[in-house]
Amino acid sequence: MIDIFLLAIMGIVIWCVASEGAWGAGFIFVSVLLAGLLAMNFFEPLATLLTNHVASSSSWQQRWDIIALVGLFVGFIFLFREVTVRIAPAYMQVHPLVHEVARWGFAAMTGYIAMAFLLTALHTAPLPREFAGFTPERKNFFSVLAPDREWLGFTQYVSEKSMRKGTFGHLFDGPEYSFPKQDNKIWPSFPIRYATRRAEGGAGGAAATPLTGDNADRSF
Repeated sequence: MIDIFLLAIMGIVIWCVASEGAWGAGFIFVSVLLAGLLAMNFFEPLATLLTNHVASSSSWQQRWDIIALVGLFVGFIFLFREVTVRIAPAYMQVHPLVHEVARWGFAAMTGYIAMAFLLTALHTAPLPREFAGFTPERKNFFSVLAPDREWLGFTQYVSEKSMRKGTFGHLFDGPEYSFPKQDNKIWPSFPIRYATRRAEGGAGGAAATPLTGDNADRSF
């Protein structure tokens, strides 16, 4: 069932974005990409803030992550959309072939990113560890692709490379440890952490321990 849902989401996004034309589709693609990265960066600190100052019951501790993640994503999209509407040219003529390739190409990339982001957001939902065909270890798009892991990998790469603030900058995910005979020093745990929390609390069990300020602050 999750596969059909994801396909429907991607199809709807592709159709809507393509209807904006080449320029509009291009701006929406950039807006969705940046909104996704910023939402992934700030949702855990925001969820911790909401837990500490709004509602801290065990049930709300498990809800704030997905509320913060999706809320920031939608909010940033609307913000970037408003900015691009004001600065983008109202009309610019391009070759019909370029127009078609550009609008459908940007629409396809936007649809895939939106679908991957929402699939990633499901990891944080207060639901059972496995539901509606969703399994953390599975390739959740018809057992062929794993958009959530691809998005997590891209976000991790951006946080480590392109947007990290110097040598001591914060990472999106993963503490840094050095082990003998291991080149890798960063150990991301996003799917494991949230799968464990859902296994403990998503199906009616004990609630997971809320994030502290230290492990919630993963700014780029």
